[in-house]
Order: sequence, then C-alpha cells, then structure tokens
Amino acid sequence: MPFEWLIGWRYTRAGRAGRRNAFISFISLVSMLGIALGVAALIIVLSVMNGFQKEVSDRMLRAIPHIQLMDDDGNALADWAALARRAQALEPGIRGAAPYTETQSLLAHGDGMRGAIVRGVEPAEEANITELAAQLQREGMLQKLVPGSWNIILGAELARSLGVATGDQVTVIAPGAQVTPAGALPRLKSFNVVGTFSVGHYEYDSGLALAALDDTARLYRTGGPTGVQLRLADVHDARAVANRLQLDLGNQLRVQDWTRTNAAWYDAVQIEKTMMFIILTLIVAVAAFNLVSTLVMTVTDKQADIAILRTLGASPRSILLIFMVQGAASGIAGTLGGVGFGLLVAYNIPSIVPFLEHLLHQSFLPASVYLIDHMPSDPHLVEVAQISFWSLLFSFLATVYPSLRASRVRPAEALRYE
Repeated sequence: MPFEWLIGWRYTRAGRAGRRNAFISFISLVSMLGIALGVAALIIVLSVMNGFQKEVSDRMLRAIPHIQLMDDDGNALADWAALARRAQALEPGIRGAAPYTETQSLLAHGDGMRGAIVRGVEPAEEANITELAAQLQREGMLQKLVPGSWNIILGAELARSLGVATGDQVTVIAPGAQVTPAGALPRLKSFNVVGTFSVGHYEYDSGLALAALDDTARLYRTGGPTGVQLRLADVHDARAVANRLQLDLGNQLRVQDWTRTNAAWYDAVQIEKTMMFIILTLIVAVAAFNLVSTLVMTVTDKQADIAILRTLGASPRSILLIFMVQGAASGIAGTLGGVGFGLLVAYNIPSIVPFLEHLLHQSFLPASVYLIDHMPSDPHLVEVAQISFWSLLFSFLATVYPSLRASRVRPAEALRYE
C-alpha cells in the first residue's frame, strides 16, 4: 500500500480516537454523522415516495389498460382484430388486446346526477386486459354484460353518490341530442345495475362504469368499437412501446399509454421526486462540506508533521494525497453508514410505522382522510447508487482545498517555533 494511504488512514484513526485533538475528533465525527444522516434521509424519503407512487400506480392500473389505440377522428374501427394482430406482430411484449368504447356521460337516479366515463367492453376479451375485469369475471359480474341486456357495473363511490345498489336502475344520458318532430331531445337509456367494484382509487371508483360494448355502441351511435386496449408484459415499457407503435401505425391512429392518459399525476410525481432529490442532496452537500473545516484544522494541527515528511523527501503531491485520503475515508464511512441505516429503515417502514402509531396512539394516515392508510416503501437500488455517488463526490470535493493548503506548507516556516 502506498505510504500516503497508510499515513492518511493513520491520521483518520488518530483523529477519530481523539489522541491528539479532542475537538478535531468531535468535528470529524459530526461531519461523518451529518453525511450518514443526510444519505439515510434521502434514501428513506425517496423510498417512501416510490412506495406511494407504486401503490397509486398499481391501483390505477387495475382499472385502465397499458396502451390504447384509437381512431384519430373518433370513428369506429373497421377491423379491430386485424389492428390488434398487427400491433402484436410489431411488439412481442403485448400480452392481450380487446376492443372498447369510452364516452363521458351523465348518470342519473332520482334527484342525483353524476358525470362518469362509460366504458363499453367485450367481457371475454376484457378479462385479459385489466385486473378489475379479471376480478369481476371471477365474481361472475362481468358475464352479466350481455349485449341487449342493458346491464351496467358501477364504481362503488359512484353508486354511493347516486344512492343505487345492485338491482336498481340508472339512466345514462349520452352527449349530443337527437332531433325529433318535438325538437332536440337528449339521448338516454335506462341500465340495470348488476354490481359494483372498488379498485381503491377514488377517480375510478367515483367516475367509471362498465357496460356491454354492443349496448354502448348503440347508445352512442359509434357503429362499433372506437379503440383497442393493450396489455403489456412490462408496464414500465408502455411509453417506449407506444412511441414505436405510433411510428409504425401512422398518424391515422392515436396511440396513448397510461402515463399520458394520466399525465397530470404522472408528471407531478416525477417533478416532486426530482425536486425532493435536489433538496435532500443539498443537505448531504452541506454535511459533506463540513469536512472542509475538519481538514483545515487538521492541517493546522499537523504542520510540524507535514514539514518533517517534506524534509524526509515527501513531495507536495504526496502531502496532497495524505489529506485527501483522510477526508475521503470520513466521506466513505459516512456514506456507507448512511446507506446501511437508510436501507434498514426503508425496508422495515411497514413494520416501523405501525409500531410508532401504536406507541404514540396516533394514526399518521387515517383511512377516512387519505387514499392509502399505510406507509409503503419501495427502495430502488439505482437511486441508492446515485445517492452514494453524489455523497462521495461531495466528500472528495470537500478535501481539495485543505489538501492543497497542506501541500503548500513550507517546512522551514512550519518548524521555526518547534
């Protein structure tokens, strides 16, 4: 091992043990703890944010397809099956395809009226697209959407707001009007409520209804399905697959993936994660640059040692490396400690939070207020690696000025009063 590493490591251990200077030892310890806490806080916060994002995404994706192919003018597709086969030939990652119609409508019952999206589906095909449809099929509700039966399945919150239950009827009012001798009248139809569903996401529980595709095509006069829904093997490939399909299928079809249909939420989460990463990284940077004061005091304390090493033949570069090794060792120790503590907490948050709630007799996420009543956590090792990289980089940068100052110490002046 080069002697610069040996001496730098010895200075690190001696300073931490407090043999030469207890104050320097204390400042060094505080610097390492600051780095460790900053790194741990960054890992824990991002893990919790990832957990909430995954929880909401999973609930959202229970009710919506990964990709939608639609006619750009909103017309019915001439042959949806041929389009589905073409898409599957272009992208092997597609695991299912189903036709659909989707129209914003008004649902009325008694004095209540609510806006909702009425999705027309083919029960046999839809079960291969969303987890919601597969669950409704297992429960026997999806099979009740027989063409001509005018049956409908409502989200639980939508049914509650309308005051309806299974067996009741709701009136679906379609957009637009039909011209009659008596004037323009709204198009409306009574549907039988054959069940309700809950995906745990308020937007869909309160604003989505499922009906038979043939029934919705007749009510909305589309003449057939207006789009094709696709399910992918990997949901995270949705945007890339959608971009490739858009290029391959041309501009006559509009291709949307789930991140674009929910762009406001998805972009907000990404911006929030980015800003949180920057803010907490600045905390790590502040803690890392505490090493500057530690090393400056160490250089002042070790001037006689530096002078002796210089007289023994050590070059300014060797002196520079000695103190860079000392500062880097503190940064590495703080970073590793923060990573270890952060991952320990992040992986055990589902157990730690209930314990704290029980200890404090307080619920952090009441089910009556928040969409999610528990604290999820999803650590990403790529993000942990990025956090470690920036922490180590800041630690190394913090050693540059004190190390340069040490390398410029003049032996004669340093030993003048020794």
